[in-house]
Amino acid sequence: MVVCGDDALAHRLAAELSGMYREPVTLVLPVTREGRRRPPAGAPGRRDPVAPVRVLEAGAVDDTVLTDAGIETAEALALVYDDDETNIHAALRARRLNPRLRLVIRLYNRKLGQHLEELLDRAVEIHAPDLDRRAVDASTTVLSDADTAAPALTAAAVVGTSKVIRADGLFLRATERPPAADGGPVPDAVCTLALLSATEDPEGGEGSDDSGADGPLLLPDDELTADAAARGRVMLETVTHSGPQALPRFGGGLPLGKLFSRRLTSALLGMVAALTALGVASSLLTGDDPLHAVYLSLLDVIAIADPAVGEDIARQVLQLLSGMVGLLLLPVLVAAVLEGLGTFRAASTLRRPRRGLSGHVVLLGLGKIGTRVLAQLHEMGIPVVCVEQDPEARGVAMARGLRVPTVVGDVTDEGVLEAAKVHRARALLALTSSDSTNLESVLYARGVKEDLRVVLRLYDDRFAAAVYRTLRDSHPQAMTRSRSVSSLAAPAFAGAMMGRQILGAIPVERRVLLFAAVDVADCAALEGRTVGETFRPGSWRVLALDVAEPADRRADLAAPAYDGDSGREGELVWEPPPGYVLRAEDRVVLAATRRGLGELLGRRPHHERAGTGQG
Repeated sequence: MVVCGDDALAHRLAAELSGMYREPVTLVLPVTREGRRRPPAGAPGRRDPVAPVRVLEAGAVDDTVLTDAGIETAEALALVYDDDETNIHAALRARRLNPRLRLVIRLYNRKLGQHLEELLDRAVEIHAPDLDRRAVDASTTVLSDADTAAPALTAAAVVGTSKVIRADGLFLRATERPPAADGGPVPDAVCTLALLSATEDPEGGEGSDDSGADGPLLLPDDELTADAAARGRVMLETVTHSGPQALPRFGGGLPLGKLFSRRLTSALLGMVAALTALGVASSLLTGDDPLHAVYLSLLDVIAIADPAVGEDIARQVLQLLSGMVGLLLLPVLVAAVLEGLGTFRAASTLRRPRRGLSGHVVLLGLGKIGTRVLAQLHEMGIPVVCVEQDPEARGVAMARGLRVPTVVGDVTDEGVLEAAKVHRARALLALTSSDSTNLESVLYARGVKEDLRVVLRLYDDRFAAAVYRTLRDSHPQAMTRSRSVSSLAAPAFAGAMMGRQILGAIPVERRVLLFAAVDVADCAALEGRTVGETFRPGSWRVLALDVAEPADRRADLAAPAYDGDSGREGELVWEPPPGYVLRAEDRVVLAATRRGLGELLGRRPHHERAGTGQG
């Protein structure tokens, strides 16, 4: 595996590949300035490297640097520079040097990423026309750290955990449940993923997939789960289903319905009632046609009728009465129209939090991360109040289009968080680009409401861990989550480097469960067997069946939908019938251990292929 980058994501990704997937990594980093000390390879990761990590310093990623990194024999390349242009240039070079290479590229622009995927996939056919695409995964995957980090940040604010798997628009979380909570049924639970350690020391196993008597038991069967009622367990549960649109469209039209406010409607109804009463009275007193009588009454009210000189006394009295009614109604009507226009203008601008709002999520920062989180919270139907200092930020237009209440101001200024009703909020998401601003806002919010659930984004993973421990010790009754975007995005990038079939990974103590989408035709152990027969405790378990036609399936179930796919409904059937017989054209989503997935796909881990270690 080759990783090229210039920030914390590159270090975290190298640690993820080495520590979790046990793959040897070459890490290409910019040349350090004289006197600066480079952080150790794999930092800032929480997992110690298992496979070797080789560090290569280079000023620019050209053909020579890629060759020195071993690109011609590499299995996958990740380009995670902060500059999109650098990543695109390096991807084009790498695809020409090694058409068999699996590419993972970091881009924020999803439309550009979709076109780039198609371009680089066509380049494989040009440079290697005889390549068997079923035997060699030479795919191109474009990811955004904003897209990959947003689900974990959203889940941490809503349900208190960032262990989330995204599959075809569905969010699933892995929740640890103590033994006392396991007696009854679990709502929205898909299955039991693991039984936690029977002892208090969860470090047993040294990261292997072998299940000891006291260590965690991965993918247990129903009988074992029932017998181990005294052990905690990890459940796979549904968080929510994303709506028909991944990113809502906005700016489609003016809210004309807001023009007719309640007072304007009341004024118009009052005028109609007054005209009707005057018309009826005129018709009864003068014997005129009712329609003509209403017409004359309207002319009298707006003072454009001829004076009723020489006519009946009843007509003259009615004309004077109508003029007085018109004088009374005119200021009321003007005031109501002005108020309706004010309401119309307010509907076209940012909304303010309504009085009495409670149970909402306060979102600080509407940059690229905050915008993605706002879209997902809106899809989940969770009330949100946004706070943004820059009225021209990228997420302000989305907040306006979604009619989300937004406070424009610096979160460190007095009264801004109070205006967002933080004292009645259920959670606070601090996602600005400044670590000090996020930390200051969280500390201030905790002073207002001690039990507030807070999730703050911090750049450095080690700093995030230190802040988490301090806030946890200072406020033990509240839930605190501090996350760096690099640590949240790295698992998705690592999974893409392992192959598009990897949807994600969830750590269970010192072991790891992988979630993969595989074609039944590629797995001899699945084809022709029922879903129940394919379950192998401790190795793999089928969780879902893709019922879409093979030609209509998305190549990557874990990737966020592009604008062109936003109207597509998810077509995964979770918990398929145990008696369903899997066919060669089927695709399934399964949970598996590293060893189990390798056995299922006919592969072995790299250290086993090289004969340099054990499972």
